[in-house]
Amino acid sequence: MKRASLRGQMAVQCIRGLTATPRGRSYATGMGHQNPDEYQWRCPRGYTNEKLSGGEFRMEFLSPKQDRNDTAVLQLHGGGYIGTLRNAYRRAAVQYSVCSGGGSVLSPDYRVVPEHPFPAALEDAVSAYRWLLGQQGYDPKKIVVAGDSAGGGLALALGLYLKDHGLPMPGGFILMSPWTDLTLSGESLKYNYGRDPLFGRSKATMIYNSLYPGDHDVRNPYISPLFGDFHGFPPMLFQAGGREVLLDDTLRAARKAKESGVSVRNSIYPDMFHVFQLAMGLFPESKAAWREIRAYFKKTLGK
Repeated sequence: MKRASLRGQMAVQCIRGLTATPRGRSYATGMGHQNPDEYQWRCPRGYTNEKLSGGEFRMEFLSPKQDRNDTAVLQLHGGGYIGTLRNAYRRAAVQYSVCSGGGSVLSPDYRVVPEHPFPAALEDAVSAYRWLLGQQGYDPKKIVVAGDSAGGGLALALGLYLKDHGLPMPGGFILMSPWTDLTLSGESLKYNYGRDPLFGRSKATMIYNSLYPGDHDVRNPYISPLFGDFHGFPPMLFQAGGREVLLDDTLRAARKAKESGVSVRNSIYPDMFHVFQLAMGLFPESKAAWREIRAYFKKTLGK
């Protein structure tokens, strides 16, 4: 069996293990993200995970009990604007804390479709960011906004909103396979259609016919941030897998940001699948991606 094919099968098994529910609902359609049947997550020793109310949504605030520094990560989870906060993202929050040298991580369980189309998720992301500034008193330059997939697109939309409304920008952005173009105009939707182990070979997935835009223009930069203006953004780290149908969403957004004068690092892991970072230690590439995130914190914030 060819290595790429084997890796593809491992990718599917890995993501299903991370995200699928006992009822067999799939990651690709997004149904596995709706009210997932998961075990009770236990906060690791040495951390607290506070449950908070954001008004119309809930949040979780993970912090080290000791050696906590002045950095905060606002983690915006993925799931095609369908999914809710899951254990995979709670594990990722711990990784962000470790990689930031002891930072705290705020994970909003923002409102999702079908009940809450745009702009609900963006409103909740703005509220969560304001909470870090106002309630916790974080220096915006010590905040990093991190997001994967739809959460990566939401992170960029948040940045555009902050800039447009004269609010302080964060110190950086970490973007894992961000979904930046809901018009689905990227060429990788074609050339990776037969190679993507998660979203390829089918259009019955969460990335097609999304309910998130509602009655709004899908080219609205707050929905598809690829069409926004990235001038004035802080340093950005992009990561994506080379086998993704959404690869162009990363390539084009990173290129546009760089052309806007933003400090950009864009790392493509050739044989990897969508949001492979959530596999944590199961793949060498996942480990390498988190090492790169650690280096990003050190370079950008000195952590």
